[in-house]
Amino acid sequence: MILVTGAKGQLGSDVAAELNRRSIAYRGVDIVDMDITDEEAVQSYLAMIKPQSVIHCAAYTSVDNAEDEDELCMRINESGTEYLAKACRDIGAEMIYISTDYVFDGKGDMPYMTDATKSPLSVYGKSKLAGEEAVARCLDMYYIVRTSWVFGENGSNFVKTMQRLSQEREEINVVDDQIGSPTYTADLAVLLCDMAMSGSFGVYHATNEGFCSWAQFAQEIMRLSGSPCKINPIATEQYPTKAVRPKNSRLSKESLDLAGFNRLPEWEDALRRFLL
Repeated sequence: MILVTGAKGQLGSDVAAELNRRSIAYRGVDIVDMDITDEEAVQSYLAMIKPQSVIHCAAYTSVDNAEDEDELCMRINESGTEYLAKACRDIGAEMIYISTDYVFDGKGDMPYMTDATKSPLSVYGKSKLAGEEAVARCLDMYYIVRTSWVFGENGSNFVKTMQRLSQEREEINVVDDQIGSPTYTADLAVLLCDMAMSGSFGVYHATNEGFCSWAQFAQEIMRLSGSPCKINPIATEQYPTKAVRPKNSRLSKESLDLAGFNRLPEWEDALRRFLL
C-alpha cells in the first residue's frame, strides 16, 4: 500500500488518481488526517497503516510568502519531511520526496545535473534542500525528484493566473529571462507511480521536455486558449518579487535515462492536453 501526503493538492491529487487508475492500493492524507509537523502523529499514523512506500507531495509552496513565514516554511518542508523519513525508516518503507529547481542558484545556461552544487537563493529553496538532506540522512530507500514550473487541475498555478489576467487585461508583462521547463502534474504523477517500489532509488530531475521562458510559456497559453491578450516580454529586474528566482532552471534528465524511466512528454503537448 502507498501513502500519498498532500493528496488534495495539485500534485498529490493527480498521484492519487493515477494510483487509482492502476488499481494500486493507496491512502491519501492531508493535514486534517495527519499533520506532518507533529512528529508523534506522523510516527503513530505510519506505524498504524504500515505503507510500503510514501509519496510525499505535501509542502509549503508559497515562494514569496516564505520570505516572511520562514519558520513555518522550514517547519513544514524540513521538519515535516524529516519526521516522515524517520517514520519510514522505522517501518522499513521507501519514500519519494518532491523537490525543486530552486535548490540551485540559476547561474549559467546549462541544464543542472542531479549532483550539481546546491545554492538556493530563497527561503523556499533552502527549505526544500533541507528536506532533501533530511531524507538522505534518514533513509537508504529513497527517491528525490526535483521538478519545476508545476501546473495541474487542482490549486493555483501560472496557467490559471495567465488565463484569469487575460480576461481582465489586453496586455500582460511577463519575465523573459528566466528559462526552465513547465511540468504537468498529471504527467509527473505517471512517473512517480512508475518509481514507487521500483527499487531504482536515487536523485532525479523530472519535468516535461523542452525549455522556454515564462513569457514564451504565457504566449503559448494565449495561443492555445485563443486569447487576443498580448504578452510583453520583460526582464526580471522589471518585475521585482520578495523571493529571488533562479534565472536558469534547466534540469538534466540524464538520471532518468540511466535508470530506464520514461521522460515526460514535451511541455507544449502537456499544455495542450491541460487546456483542451
